[in-house]
Amino acid sequence: MPTNVSLKNVPDDIVEKLRVLAKRHHRSLQGELIAILEETVGNAKFSIDQAESRLRELRFETGDESTAWLRELRDVR
Repeated sequence: MPTNVSLKNVPDDIVEKLRVLAKRHHRSLQGELIAILEETVGNAKFSIDQAESRLRELRFETGDESTAWLRELRDVR
């Protein structure tokens, strides 16, 4: 079941920017806020640097076949 969340003392300029974004995306202010929250927390993604760092931590290595595979994919285009 969804939970209600309330924000207090939001600066007027931020509210106005949110209203502009909501209008641009054809959403209500609440819909825009939910979309921003979903994008920010719901789809946690790694940056390239974070992914590379994590792979290094896991001692992940690719073999020579990965290079051949990438070249094959590139050449198909």
